[in-house]
Amino acid sequence: MTTSTAIRRHANSSMAGKKVLYIVSNPATLMGFPVGFFAEEMTGPFFDLMRAGCTVDIASPKGGKVAFDGFSDPENEATQYPNDLITLGFKHHATFGKLLENTPSIADLDISQYDAVCVAGGGGPLVTFKDDTALHKLIADFYESGKIIGLICHGTCLMLWTTLSDGTLMADGKTWTGYPDSEEQMMDAALGTKVNEYTIETEAKKNPNTTFESAAPLAPFAIRDGQIITGQQQNSTRLFSDLLIEALAE
Repeated sequence: MTTSTAIRRHANSSMAGKKVLYIVSNPATLMGFPVGFFAEEMTGPFFDLMRAGCTVDIASPKGGKVAFDGFSDPENEATQYPNDLITLGFKHHATFGKLLENTPSIADLDISQYDAVCVAGGGGPLVTFKDDTALHKLIADFYESGKIIGLICHGTCLMLWTTLSDGTLMADGKTWTGYPDSEEQMMDAALGTKVNEYTIETEAKKNPNTTFESAAPLAPFAIRDGQIITGQQQNSTRLFSDLLIEALAE
C-alpha cells in the first residue's frame, strides 16, 4: 500500500495509448439547492493525466449535460475557489469546456477501451450514486478486469456499495480514504445544518473488513492499495494524480 501526504511533481512520461474514463455526477438537488461535481476534483487530474500522455474521456451515469458544484466553480457568485485557474482554463478551452455539455452515458461505454476509471466527488455523488447499480457494476467490472480505480472525496462513496461477482464488497481487505467525518462536521458547522444524510467514514466503519483512514481536516492525503487509489478531498488532487500516473506507468 502506498500513502501520499506530500506533493510530488511528476515528470512528463510517455503513456501514449493509455486511456482513462473520468466519471462525474449528473445534476441533483441537495437541501433544495442544485449540486453536481466538485470542479477541481475532475479538472486537476484531467490535465495531469493528459500532460502525462493519457487520453481522458468524461462521462456520467445518465449522460447529458453535467455541471460543477456552484461553490467549486470559480466564476459562480457563490464560489469559494475564485483562484482555481485550472478549472477556469478548462471552462474556457475551445474543446474541453464543451465536454460537459453532452456527456456519454456509462451504458454507452466499452470498458475494454480503458486502462483506468476515475470518479470525482462533490455534492452529487452521495445523492445519485447510492442506488445506481449500473454504476456499481461498471466499477466492479473495471476492478475485476485488473484496471485502475481512482476515487476522490465523495466519489469514494462507491467503496461502500460496489459488490464484486463473488458477492464481496470491493472495499473488503482494502485500506482507503475519502471525505472524513471531521470535514463533514466542518461543513455542517459552516452552513448551520446537517448537509448529508449519511457520511462515508461512518458507513465505512460499519464494515469490519475494510480500513478507512484520513489525515487532518483539509490536509492533502491519498492512498494506493493495489488497483485502488483514493483521495481525501479537493486538496488531494495532485497526490491523487501522482498515484494514478504511477499506477498507469507500471
